[in-house]
Amino acid sequence: MFHFHSPVNFLILLIIPVWYLWVQKRKRSVIRFSSLSGIKMINAPSPSAIRWFMQMLRLFAFALVVTAFARPQAVEAEREYETKGIDIVLALDISGSMLAEDFKPINRMAVAKEEAKKFVKTRENDRIGLIVFARKGYTQCPLTLDYQILNQLIDDIEIGLIKDGTAIGLGIATAVNRLRDSTAKSKVIVLLTDGENNAGNIDPITAAELAKSFGIKIYTVLIGKGGLVPFPIEDPIFGKRYVQAEVKIDETTLKRIADITDGRHFAATDPEALARAYKQISQLETSEVKVKEYSSFRELYHLFLIPGILILLCEIMLTNTIFLKLP
Repeated sequence: MFHFHSPVNFLILLIIPVWYLWVQKRKRSVIRFSSLSGIKMINAPSPSAIRWFMQMLRLFAFALVVTAFARPQAVEAEREYETKGIDIVLALDISGSMLAEDFKPINRMAVAKEEAKKFVKTRENDRIGLIVFARKGYTQCPLTLDYQILNQLIDDIEIGLIKDGTAIGLGIATAVNRLRDSTAKSKVIVLLTDGENNAGNIDPITAAELAKSFGIKIYTVLIGKGGLVPFPIEDPIFGKRYVQAEVKIDETTLKRIADITDGRHFAATDPEALARAYKQISQLETSEVKVKEYSSFRELYHLFLIPGILILLCEIMLTNTIFLKLP
């Protein structure tokens, strides 16, 4: 985009017609010769043509300089538009049970992280945050549009960062705290866990009611199944081996959480089912969000000023040398 910062300076061009009228009123100077025999043989251009050319050259230089005074500028990225987006917080269970390797050939945690990153890639113009919870809940990433940083922080998640346990209610409350001041029309928590609430001082149903009071939907995802599941252990003698351990789940509570907040519940017992769950969640409603872009201005006056000065100097030089008029 191109514009002039000071277009009022173009009024200076009004000097041109005034100058033209003044030139027309000037009396032409003549030189008397006792005889024309000495200059008859000179093959010179018409004096009137020379005068016209020099006048046009001077006017062109003047116009270029005035254009420079008007400060032409190139405007880059000057626009304001509205896009559709929602605010989403991913709440991820990182308790020890997420190490279960019933999602062969990798464990639940690895699958959950991979599908979370795929989910992020499907979103555009949505602010997405990340909280993790075990015995306590922590914010891994506040709401952001920088998906590259978000995916890096998802990769950084490790089991054992928080003391073991499954505080579902505390995880929901931590996510609500990130969304409560949001002005987005749609606010969503995607809660992914593989167990039952066994830690924290906030009941999951109470946390769901809190989310509802802030207009937040919760989509619950149960990853894996209950009962005996294989867990890897490091044996100092035999190396890595697997043991069967009991995992308790509470799908009823997860369904109630989704119902209370007008969300939905999904059960994923394999990677494909988890991918389908995220795909359905990705089809959420969207709301209008105004996005502003700052404008940058690049001065272009030198493209007119320098040629104008050079042409003016050329005109002055020609007028006082080759096309010098005798008095």
